[in-house]
Amino acid sequence: MLSIRSSMFSGVITLLASASAFAADGHYTLDPAKSTLDYQFSQAGAQNKGKFTKYAATLDVVADAPSKLDVVVEMSSLDTGDKERDDTLKGTDLFWVAKFPQSHFVSTQINKTSNGYDAVGKLTIRGVSKDVHVLFTFQPAAGTLIGKTTIKRLDYGVGQGD
Repeated sequence: MLSIRSSMFSGVITLLASASAFAADGHYTLDPAKSTLDYQFSQAGAQNKGKFTKYAATLDVVADAPSKLDVVVEMSSLDTGDKERDDTLKGTDLFWVAKFPQSHFVSTQINKTSNGYDAVGKLTIRGVSKDVHVLFTFQPAAGTLIGKTTIKRLDYGVGQGD
């Protein structure tokens, strides 16, 4: 049986636009060839890693600052490097990918912090929406957004017990 305690999601999202365009207001989409969305989790006391290979992200910039972050993840694209574990994660007890094919984060506000930004918004996994904070940095010249959040899987009905 697969036991996952908690998950930390992090990633580097490279947004499509010329470097000079990031100084202006606009709507930017991720460059899938240059982006990653990774996660870490604990299974049976051991730390494990994985990634999602299909996702979309957009960032709106207003007055030279990020104003909205939107990320949609295709849950069937999860990859831990172990097919048996991946199949278990996609099953009905955990992510139930057949019924809930996507997870979605959309910010409701973005606040400037001393280290970057805090995107406050709703994360929906398995049809359950919870408020989360995604801490991120945004480097306009490079067109990169690097962020992370930590969630408790049981808050979203992913798995049962420990």
